[in-house]
Amino acid sequence: MILTALQQYYRRLEDDPNVDVVPAGYSRQKMTFRVNLKSDGTFVGVEPLGKLKGKKRTPEPMVVPGSPNRSGLKVAPNFLWDNAAYVFGYAPEDDLEWNRRRRTAFRDYHLELESQVDDIGYSAVCRFLESLDDDPSRFEQDLRAAVTGHGVFSLAGEIGDVHNRPKIKRWLEEQADREAIEAAKSKGGGQCLLTGKRSRIAAVHLPPVKGVAGARATAKLVAFNFNATESYGRSQGANAPVGEAAAFQYAVALNRLLDRDGGRCVQVGDATVVFWTEQPSPAENLLGLALDPGVEDEQVTKEVAACLEALRTGDCPPELGDPETPFYLLGLSPAGGGARLSVRFWKQGTLGELVRNAHRHFADLKMVRPRKDNEPELPNLWRLQIQTARETKEISPVLSAGLLSALLEGTPYPRAFLSALVRRTRADRDVRGVRAGALKACLNREFRAGRSSPLAKELPVALDPDRTEPAYHLGRLFAALEKVQDDAMPGTNATIKDRYFGAASATPGSVFPRLIRMSQHHAAKLENAGHKVAHERRVQEIVGRLNGFPSHLPLPDQGLFAVGYYHQRQDQFTSRADREAAAVAAAPAE
Repeated sequence: MILTALQQYYRRLEDDPNVDVVPAGYSRQKMTFRVNLKSDGTFVGVEPLGKLKGKKRTPEPMVVPGSPNRSGLKVAPNFLWDNAAYVFGYAPEDDLEWNRRRRTAFRDYHLELESQVDDIGYSAVCRFLESLDDDPSRFEQDLRAAVTGHGVFSLAGEIGDVHNRPKIKRWLEEQADREAIEAAKSKGGGQCLLTGKRSRIAAVHLPPVKGVAGARATAKLVAFNFNATESYGRSQGANAPVGEAAAFQYAVALNRLLDRDGGRCVQVGDATVVFWTEQPSPAENLLGLALDPGVEDEQVTKEVAACLEALRTGDCPPELGDPETPFYLLGLSPAGGGARLSVRFWKQGTLGELVRNAHRHFADLKMVRPRKDNEPELPNLWRLQIQTARETKEISPVLSAGLLSALLEGTPYPRAFLSALVRRTRADRDVRGVRAGALKACLNREFRAGRSSPLAKELPVALDPDRTEPAYHLGRLFAALEKVQDDAMPGTNATIKDRYFGAASATPGSVFPRLIRMSQHHAAKLENAGHKVAHERRVQEIVGRLNGFPSHLPLPDQGLFAVGYYHQRQDQFTSRADREAAAVAAAPAE
């Protein structure tokens, strides 16, 4: 299913005139030089390629025939392109014999095909290669900056490189067709699992997959690199028969998705995640915003917010396309020392399900905010995970898959997420909008799913003084007592939150009697009698909803304590007009 979906994405790219997709039998390589020749093969010069940035030159990406498939001491020349060691026999760090073997292999490979290709430009390259000897020192000045890169050939006075000449491209196509027919009849042929057609089975799936964090540049998604993984006498790719063309297509599509500049790839914990829809849709930006750990794009955020606003009825907005359009999400991480890739998770569904569950996700996270709030209204997945740790490297990688499932499927968030949020809140003694929203979302989804929960009903966006849960009112009471201290002793070095928040949320019975006595002393210092009366009424109203102080609160109740604390704190700094506006949004989202 994964490979089939990737192959379909390749076909989508092929059909898009605005996308430069690599065709079958080709690969995109980084070129650093071009060898210019006359039509008789006379050497003209070496032209550096790429853009010069400061003192360094950035290689130029170029689509060339074939794909490199060599490692170690294997000698395998490429067709009409290669590095300086193969083209000129020039590699200062290697011995002369090794350089001679590579140069000779490159020359003999092209001379053997000259009569078949029958092209003037190709013959010019052959004459040039015949003119070379074992001493490349005459090219040293030209090649000094191109030692680590690849090069192509071009005829002086012509536009385009030799490998792009029409006659050569037609020959490559005919050659590929002949090989496919022969392979289908030969022992190396078989039925492709993706297409169902008989074709040459790829022993190794090329091109390699690049862009997965921690994996090698030669990593494979499908690979059999030791005997224990092989069965029934089959070797390598024959154990999962995929045609060479189909393997190429899915690998190219995956590499396209893994391109960090393409907007379809993000890092979530230790997993590199790619996502796409079967047909182009703005909903791909919706999923990108939910996952992207980078700096939020303000324009994209506004577009997604507009989409979410249109989703209040639970319907898919027409501008996002057909709600039955499939979407896919694939999480990859390195395995086998980085030589292979493991599938961490694979999610698929329809566009309608995606946007509805994304709306529910953001609606569950919604929380009343102060007017001057720098935190994003639509927090992405990384921002949610960082609420559980002091810094990024402390984020638990096991949370990623569970949070993604909850976002995409509308299921409860992992209980480990709630536990980590509560522990971090107790350690930081800090409850801000994103963290409070995450706690609220976890508790609401547990309640909605019918699991064991401290809630009597779903938590709203803003303060609900008529709730019945003791933990919620204990959090409110702590915020009210803190406000008394703030007004009586402004600028104090250590508030009751700094000293008692963690203990009050876990063992309220041992802390609150003392806090109330302290609050009476704080209230006595208030100079404004009206403020004193207002504080006393607020504290009495909250205490009146409690039936004593429990000796211990379970972990979910500690999360509810933090939500009650946050709601009360925001309500104390909210005007009546803003409070009435918040009440409209306080009902649970549909």
